[in-house]
Amino acid sequence: MIGDGQVTLGSQVIKPNARKVRVLREGVACGFAGATADAMTLFERLEMKLSEHPETMRACVEMAKAWRMDKYLRRLEAVMIVVDKDVSLTLTGTGDVIEPSNGVIGIGSGGAFATAAANALLEVDGYDAEMIGRKAMDIASDMCVYTNKNYTTELLSTEKKPEGEEAA
Repeated sequence: MIGDGQVTLGSQVIKPNARKVRVLREGVACGFAGATADAMTLFERLEMKLSEHPETMRACVEMAKAWRMDKYLRRLEAVMIVVDKDVSLTLTGTGDVIEPSNGVIGIGSGGAFATAAANALLEVDGYDAEMIGRKAMDIASDMCVYTNKNYTTELLSTEKKPEGEEAA
């Protein structure tokens, strides 16, 4: 998962190095677009749901239900991406939990540009997920004034640890 660092208020850049991508727990990364304070609240709520429901899909469905139904959460202005080794999801305040057919998701101002670029780059031999994400973000940031090149990248392992092996 990769995200830019630009936060704008109207047409003014107020922060060029925000960290919009985080690992919530081992093996689950989350990113956001929208109001930063709202996203922090949503990160905390999602962490609680992940502790209640270890399966990412179930935790996200429960999170989306709470987001839509809770009077306070319903007013939050953000969109989230949640990924683990098995699933990539977009969560919204209207109760959407969307899983793309090919695992590629883009949100925010430059999201459509990044998604289009990433989809085109999926067919390029020798490009791994990190290279595709970085190149797609470069293209999006060249096209969208609300997207910059101060990236935060979180890589998740897709390999399972052998049984009995502890994390270092």
